[in-house]
Amino acid sequence: MAEILTPTKALSVNPLKASQPIGASLAFLGVAECMPLEHGARGCASFNKLFFMRHFNEPIALQTTAMDQTTTVLGADDNVVEALATICAKNAPKVIGLVTTGLSEMQGADVPRTVKEFRNKHPEFASVAVVPVSASDTLGCLETGFATAVESMIQALVPRRPTSWKNRNQINVLASSSLSPGDLEALRAWIEAFGLTPILLPDLGASLDGHLIEQGFSTLTYGGVTREEIESMADSYATLVIGRSMNRAGDALQALTGASDFRFDQLIGLQSSDAFTEILSEISGRPVPPKFARKRDQLTDAMVDCQFQFGGAKVGVAGDSDLLAALVEFFHGMGADVVAAVASTRSARLADLPIEEVVVGDLEDLETLARERGADLIVTNSHGVEVARRTGAALLRAGFPVYDCYGAHSDAWIGYGGTRRLIFAAANLLAAHYQELRPFVSKYKQAAE
Repeated sequence: MAEILTPTKALSVNPLKASQPIGASLAFLGVAECMPLEHGARGCASFNKLFFMRHFNEPIALQTTAMDQTTTVLGADDNVVEALATICAKNAPKVIGLVTTGLSEMQGADVPRTVKEFRNKHPEFASVAVVPVSASDTLGCLETGFATAVESMIQALVPRRPTSWKNRNQINVLASSSLSPGDLEALRAWIEAFGLTPILLPDLGASLDGHLIEQGFSTLTYGGVTREEIESMADSYATLVIGRSMNRAGDALQALTGASDFRFDQLIGLQSSDAFTEILSEISGRPVPPKFARKRDQLTDAMVDCQFQFGGAKVGVAGDSDLLAALVEFFHGMGADVVAAVASTRSARLADLPIEEVVVGDLEDLETLARERGADLIVTNSHGVEVARRTGAALLRAGFPVYDCYGAHSDAWIGYGGTRRLIFAAANLLAAHYQELRPFVSKYKQAAE
């Protein structure tokens, strides 16, 4: 059991976490023909959109109700109604995700009542689904905002059919924000290899994977899970819940559909990959395809090949709880010493980690621990670049945002193949780091110095 520590400093320095509205909007970006609408100030939505565009290198569908000082004091209900009507008239979306922010939450906005007012004033847009999500900036992080949005989508769009006929070959997948679009593509292929048809909610692998469309540009999301597919989740035979942050969404879906669910904290590593593969075989009633045995052998060979790079290596990790936990367990399992683990927010998941302590804090806390304990490798988002430079550690980019290298969102670290790629990526960084340490640094670099 890890001890969870909370620093007593008065402010956050070099913040680690992204806000709940970013996470909620991200979830809606995985729904087809959708428009996320943030109920807050114009600058908040602009900031979020900027980070999405830098992380994914794609156009991002995102709108705002543009609250100002007047509407903040006197009320912004009219802004919401007008924004919803304008989006419906101009963009004709199938789904609008109405996400509150710290400003509208502080104001005490009654978003469900405002949605009813919109319905009364504009019955011509009755076919457009509006999904309200409460996502204050002052609470949680990207991970919790993402999970809350998925839960809201389930409650708003999935019909209640707990005892009706189930499609034996169709399964639901609720994957946390810790999985990248590349992970979700790999996850879909993993499931389909057993003859099953997965419905991923949300499906960022189909919308933010980086692809061109025939029409050149769309004001709405570029693909993702459709509204019809979300509604058909009521008929699925089973549900796979990946990431402990998605447990409440899994509970909501189970209550509506009555389908059995299977829950996994993460899919990185040999044991997790084995467990997931066995469940797919059990659900489908099919034996494990031979190609998975080959991939498993490749992974175990990579573990043997790289063991000397990981053994005794000192690693610092920072991120949201699902990703942090997955990476801490991965490095611990490879024989590394996790000397610093910093989470963006408190979570029950953190207490189960196989280390002595976890700090709920920011990147300054990561830097302090990494310097004191001599970290060789730091694993966090692109904001950790300067931390790595100042501490002399190598940096493995993970989480959100990653804006200073191409293709990070397409990396897949889950399953046998993904874990193998993660092993090679981390081992190469550690090998290069050790070569930069005296007396191992090359004579050419010593001469240059």
